[in-house]
Amino acid sequence: MKMVIAGGTGFIGREVCRMLIEEGHSVIILTRHAENYTASATPQRHFVQWDGVTLGPWAQECEGADVVINLSGAPIADSRWTDKRKQALIDSRVEPIQALLLAIPTWKHKPHTFISASGVGFYGARGEEELNESSTRGKGFLSDLSQVWENTAMEAEALDLRVIPVRFGMVLGPDGGALSKMTVPFRVFLGGPVLPGTQYVSWIHRNDLARLILFIITHPTLDGTVNGVAPEAVTMQHFCTTLGKTMNRPSWLPVPGFALKIALGELATMLTTGQRVLPQKALDSGFSYSFPTLQKALQSILGKA
Repeated sequence: MKMVIAGGTGFIGREVCRMLIEEGHSVIILTRHAENYTASATPQRHFVQWDGVTLGPWAQECEGADVVINLSGAPIADSRWTDKRKQALIDSRVEPIQALLLAIPTWKHKPHTFISASGVGFYGARGEEELNESSTRGKGFLSDLSQVWENTAMEAEALDLRVIPVRFGMVLGPDGGALSKMTVPFRVFLGGPVLPGTQYVSWIHRNDLARLILFIITHPTLDGTVNGVAPEAVTMQHFCTTLGKTMNRPSWLPVPGFALKIALGELATMLTTGQRVLPQKALDSGFSYSFPTLQKALQSILGKA
């Protein structure tokens, strides 16, 4: 099939593109910096310039696409959530979808599936409550952001597309994402959990997330939102203990929540609270995880202890 991917040069997008090409599909990657990837282009992987906001020549390049995947969005945890930053996070997610929805009606051959990233922050801070795709929306900025993100994607249904928002958990991989930041204090023997430590972390190995996206594409009976998480949600305490053991380092220096609040403001809530999310639709549909447990996932990324 012919795939169009917005955000295909990012931490998650690179793995999704690699796997799609490996499976024999061709990929058009929409990027704001196509000139940086000229040497990486192949007959199966084509980089196309766009601004993520307006229609342009890129739209014609995507003619004939069978599937459109949107992974665009500014990093959530890179800076404090000022009002300006919050709006930038919203715009960076909504505007690329709107641009894609303007382009699709201009194509003679319409795609059958539209997949868009979202986040488990949709559920808000819910303590130990087990959450699946039918659980209600929570409260807070991440919940509001995810709702706007998903509502915009669902507008593709008016174009007769199957629309699948995938709510990502913490995505673990070797060359970016949250894990690369979390390992820094552990490497210098200063690692430990963010307090209170009882908050749940819903995570997924990047390889499994890419495989799940491919699974969704090839299983047309899957519909609606899908939780992109592993079947084993763990507490922050458990996560950091497992991370320390995998790295042959102690997990002994807890990070007080009040200190994060001072340093990061409202952004701190992303670390001090969490969600216990289950991938109910993926499991019910027969998806098989290569890395179902945190220990197996971290060992594959960081090496065995």
